[in-house]
Amino acid sequence: MYEIIIAILIGLDQIIKYWALNSLKEVNSIPVINNIFSLTYVENRGAAFGMLQNNQSIFILVAAVASCFGLYYLHSKKVNNLGKIGILLVISGAIGNLIDRVRLGFVVDYLDFHIIWSYVFNLADCFVVVGTILLCLYIITSKE
Repeated sequence: MYEIIIAILIGLDQIIKYWALNSLKEVNSIPVINNIFSLTYVENRGAAFGMLQNNQSIFILVAAVASCFGLYYLHSKKVNNLGKIGILLVISGAIGNLIDRVRLGFVVDYLDFHIIWSYVFNLADCFVVVGTILLCLYIITSKE
């Protein structure tokens, strides 16, 4: 069951990235809310916020190990729903970006909230961040 949820989330991420790669790349940026939010095509060869540019093999290894460990943990440990959702989101985001790195040599980013910061990100990044926050809450509130 976990794998089906992960596959659905990865599929959603990849569909949006496919659109960005094939449609948004041509126009570079589409303003959605003027001076606040745009859909902006970026090829990210680094990690979060463009850090550690051109270190694809490190990112591939980390994503693969984290995903394998997460799946092992889901199937072998007793985890409440908060922890499960966090793990599912982190795995989905890691694999979504891993697919880009292996297939394209970069990650397709497209969400550009310029009112907040100057970094462009994608749905998989959102999965990883929200999943990590949920895992932190799980760890803090866990009685184990």
